[in-house]
Amino acid sequence: MSLTADLERHLERGAVRVGKLAVGAGPAVVIGGEGAQARWISLRDHHGRIPAARAVAEARAGWSGPLLVEPFSAADLREIAANADGVVIGAAWMQDFQLVRAVARLGLPVVVQRGPAATLQEWLAIADYCVAEGNDQVVLCESGSRTHPLDLALMREARRSSGRPVLVDLGEDPTLAAAAVAAGADGLLLAPGASEQAALDAGEVARIVGVVVRRETPGSVPEARGAIDRVDAVLAVLLERRAELAGTIQRLKPVGGFAGRDMDRERRLVAEMARRAPTLGEERLAPIMNAVIEAGLHLAEERASGRD
Repeated sequence: MSLTADLERHLERGAVRVGKLAVGAGPAVVIGGEGAQARWISLRDHHGRIPAARAVAEARAGWSGPLLVEPFSAADLREIAANADGVVIGAAWMQDFQLVRAVARLGLPVVVQRGPAATLQEWLAIADYCVAEGNDQVVLCESGSRTHPLDLALMREARRSSGRPVLVDLGEDPTLAAAAVAAGADGLLLAPGASEQAALDAGEVARIVGVVVRRETPGSVPEARGAIDRVDAVLAVLLERRAELAGTIQRLKPVGGFAGRDMDRERRLVAEMARRAPTLGEERLAPIMNAVIEAGLHLAEERASGRD
């Protein structure tokens, strides 16, 4: 089964809604700090020195979107239940079963980070603990460790075998965002302190790569328009890239511009595209590609004449 077909099959299974953000349905989401679709904070960072109420209030200030909180201890859960949209069970706390049960009983969505040495079975068992407490809103998160890199194959297997949405923890660096989305991640978790640019870069990667590997099944006109907007964004990137490459060819060809068009090559190109887009077929693709090619030739001629 192809990567795309496998992802499509599993995306048909349930998503988890964190506030207004659906994780596991549609494009991959980005959770982090400034610039992300949802934010999260870790109370562990304060080691209990800052009251949960203060930390959550600061995170909420000026932000009405989805907020997830990682508790330092069970004492933080009351404040989290009152003011957050989800709870993060950090990798270090994954096997604190009493805390897991207490978190699950809040009824909020739960993100379970895999412990550094946890097996797939141990990781999935934490989701089962949550279900046993009446909470099936579980999102898994592959986190790797300081000594072991992210295991995207394990993440993919967790997605396949459980049917649950899976995030990948990228820390402060979105470099592996494309690999994570291509491997099937439903979302990217950035460190709360990651830069706004990191969140924006991760979001752009999620959009561009996600369109290729994830087929959306919108259920309303606004959702369908949003999906089209994402496809159009990818088309824009690809058209710009194509124009750059076409310009290179024009500079290298002995006869460039419209005079140097290779119509046989263009027909072969359209036929090959029709193989990947059989619904459109050669008849519909031919005028589209003719317009694309002519736009590139016009651009190349303008640049050659110094007008661009």
